[in-house]
Amino acid sequence: MIEDFLLPDLVAELPAAVRLQRLVQVLRESFACGAVVLLQREDDCLRPVAAVGLVQDALGRRFDLARHPRLAALLSRREITWFESDSTLPDPYDGLLDESPGEPLPVHDCMGVSLHVEGELWGALTLDALKAGTFDERARIKLRRLLPLVEALLRVTRLEQENRALRMVRADDHRALPGVQQHGIVGHSPAVTRLLDELAVVADSDLTVLITGETGVGKELFAHWLHRHSPRADKPLVQVNCAALPESLAESELFGHVKGAFSGASTDRGGRFDAANGGTLFLDEVGELPLHVQAKLLRTLQNGEIQRLGADQPLRVDVRIIAATNRNLADSVAKGDFRADLYHRLSVYPVPVPPLRDRGNDVLLLAGHFLELNRARLGVRSLRLSPDAEQALLTYDWPGNVRELEHVISRAAIKALGRNGSRQSMLSLDAALLDIPIGGGNASAAGPAAMAALDAEDVQPLRISVEACQREQIRQALLAADDNWSAAARLLELDASNLHKLARRLGLK
Repeated sequence: MIEDFLLPDLVAELPAAVRLQRLVQVLRESFACGAVVLLQREDDCLRPVAAVGLVQDALGRRFDLARHPRLAALLSRREITWFESDSTLPDPYDGLLDESPGEPLPVHDCMGVSLHVEGELWGALTLDALKAGTFDERARIKLRRLLPLVEALLRVTRLEQENRALRMVRADDHRALPGVQQHGIVGHSPAVTRLLDELAVVADSDLTVLITGETGVGKELFAHWLHRHSPRADKPLVQVNCAALPESLAESELFGHVKGAFSGASTDRGGRFDAANGGTLFLDEVGELPLHVQAKLLRTLQNGEIQRLGADQPLRVDVRIIAATNRNLADSVAKGDFRADLYHRLSVYPVPVPPLRDRGNDVLLLAGHFLELNRARLGVRSLRLSPDAEQALLTYDWPGNVRELEHVISRAAIKALGRNGSRQSMLSLDAALLDIPIGGGNASAAGPAAMAALDAEDVQPLRISVEACQREQIRQALLAADDNWSAAARLLELDASNLHKLARRLGLK
């Protein structure tokens, strides 16, 4: 009986992700169906936390209840919900089943049920079979009988989390499960799991944290996670983009000013430290702060006081600092661009965020997340990756990291819709639409045999090759500069007007 397989998991010391994956696998075998998905509710969405029978990127998707009436119907009642094979309600897994990738689901059976833990709605369980009649009355009775056991597994998993991290549990986290917390961070790779475990420890302290990593890795997202899981979570989180602060106004923006401090200062005005008092101040791109502002920031970190511009007396503030940079601050210190004493104050607890190329299959989960966002944004029936597109995503180096992946998926989705023209079609993104180098983007990866196979027809005119290289470099510079053309021009060591002219000539503008 299926209970014989599930009951040991109630007492076994298994990681949450393993236990929940075992649950859906056992259910799939027991009901002889195509797919079983366990979804956790997050606000107005359902997020898959364990699945079998779906494509790999499904675990990165979020299913908006307003757009998926079948899932909304499951959550609206406590009883088993079964959908007729000729139901007109759109299926959320169209094009996502392993057995029919990229195709509309044929006539099939679908049933599911809402899940509750401690009397509160937790999420839903769905089962899909491609053969009509699979979920007959006996199957529905069987699922009803197993429901208490499934919910018991969820309850035990949550209790284990609370026992392991009791001091960090807050009322608004009670519905979360270990490994599948409601943090908005997509990824289950060892690199991300280790990072979240580390952040969970430091979140409970008031230590200053320096988050480092390449551009586009998601440093801001991890800073928000750190604040939400700290004792200051119910206090303000104030974010400052240090790179966007004009040098002449940076001091006033951070520390405030008094009336008459400078021309135009008609009243006293608090700064970002005032706004963050009692909470957290997130200094993004902290390496861009002017040196004279670095000196004032150092004094604040040392004694917890700020001095408004033009004021005689300092003010006490209670602020936790989280800083982030994609620069190597140690190199900036060596060059004289950053104060050594401030660097040591900021890096009390350094946290490096791994680049996307080190996160393994997380790239597919993130791709699924962006596919679902674009599916909703474009109003298309289904959007998924072809097998060659999946392989291209896995082998590419991602110099622009998660931000680059988001742009790649968005562009490909628009191209696919333009090529097909119908929002009711099942749109599949192939590798060509992604517009990224195949095989990791490394020309040296081609072996000698492959190079020997080239003939005259494979050689392009030098002008075309040069222009292709220029386009790629401009795209990478724009990614690194958050689509700021002036900043991209500085990275490319070009005059901004010349970059605009070149971009127009290359068809980028």
